[in-house]
Amino acid sequence: MAFLKTKGIIIKEVNTGEADKVVTIFTESKGKISAYARGARRPKNSLTASTQFLCYSDFVFFSGKEMYSINSCRLIEHFYNLRNDIIRLTYSAYFAEIINDVVQENEPAMSLLKLFLNSLYLLAAGKHDPRFIARVFEMRLLVLSGYSPDVRGCMACSGTDLDNVSFSFESCGFLCSNCSQTDKSSYKLSPAAARAIQYIAFSDSDSLFGFRVSESVLNELEHVFGRYLSERLEKKYTTLDFLKTIT
Repeated sequence: MAFLKTKGIIIKEVNTGEADKVVTIFTESKGKISAYARGARRPKNSLTASTQFLCYSDFVFFSGKEMYSINSCRLIEHFYNLRNDIIRLTYSAYFAEIINDVVQENEPAMSLLKLFLNSLYLLAAGKHDPRFIARVFEMRLLVLSGYSPDVRGCMACSGTDLDNVSFSFESCGFLCSNCSQTDKSSYKLSPAAARAIQYIAFSDSDSLFGFRVSESVLNELEHVFGRYLSERLEKKYTTLDFLKTIT
């Protein structure tokens, strides 16, 4: 019987049988995998604590004919602060949904895992606006997943002045004021928003969240990243729409 030992975080859970679960786990060594958690819905089962949504754990799996089964697990981080706050839980669910769509089965994606975990830790700490964390997460995920827009400068003339640029959804990147005149998909950016987009795209991962933006810039980023993400991944994400009904 083949065993696999790796760290991972639960990004989806589906109840099955009387007390079992099938969980989707974003792991260090195998990317996304599905695993059977026998008895995980029983309160006193040894798997219960570590197989909840967003739990980050050390897992030992054994390989079955159709999927992995969890043999044992040790909880590393439970993220209770997220699961006990409806707003932060909703953002976490949004992140997990996108991760589930982007990460491939049995293909390691350590940079994405680090981004996901760092975003959750910041959400749980409660010191950053969840909207800010979401915008950074969206853009950086696109970069790491191969969907990065070209934001080095104007895609048409190679100009690098960020004081008068638009984001072209058709061309997937920046266009200067002259080159964007005939682009009906372009969205005019403030200089601060353009620089924020550049920063998220190119900064070191350790300083990724180390900047601040105004409310107006945050609104610009939300418009650009929300539409661009939806178009690139060919899916309309509605998880965050729930927050409009309670805030």
